[in-house]
Amino acid sequence: MIIWINGTFGSGKTTTAYELQKRIPNSFVYDPERFGFVLMANVPKEMAKDDFQDYLLWRDSNFALLKQVAEVYSGIIIVPMTLTNETYFNEIIGKLKNNGINVKHFTLSASKITIQKRLRKRFEGKNSWAYQQMEDRVSSLSKQTFEEHILTDDMSIEEVVECIAKRCGINLLSDHRSQLRKSLDRSLIKIKELGLFK
Repeated sequence: MIIWINGTFGSGKTTTAYELQKRIPNSFVYDPERFGFVLMANVPKEMAKDDFQDYLLWRDSNFALLKQVAEVYSGIIIVPMTLTNETYFNEIIGKLKNNGINVKHFTLSASKITIQKRLRKRFEGKNSWAYQQMEDRVSSLSKQTFEEHILTDDMSIEEVVECIAKRCGINLLSDHRSQLRKSLDRSLIKIKELGLFK
């Protein structure tokens, strides 16, 4: 099974993905952005695109590798990735489903005010790329294509994780970490996501 966690930047995708991984035995977080970083670093600036998702190679590569991993790996693959273009969604998630891969797709939704607060916690102000993309992404993700939606404004990360697990029919391991340990783990994920270390 693939659990694809969609949502605009600042919606909690990555934190939710790694919290799920901690509580699902035999699970793996797959990051499609890595292909994007490789593409952006290896294309002459004259032919570079603003968004790595616009490269057909990015979409084809992620589809092919996810298909192969899903067919061989016996565990759960968790994919935290924003996908707001319906054509691109169909080229990856649609093709995986058409090839018999069990994909559970969820979009983490929140109000613009909530997203703005979360981006500020990530030190992303009004001039950041994520902030400027927010309105268009939120609007696109409201479409039926991107269901199931989970409205997260008033939900904790634990509640989001439990909601996804329940909808997927997965029994989670108990979480015996202290609140301090949870906060530390989540902070490390945020730092990693910001690219301060890999």
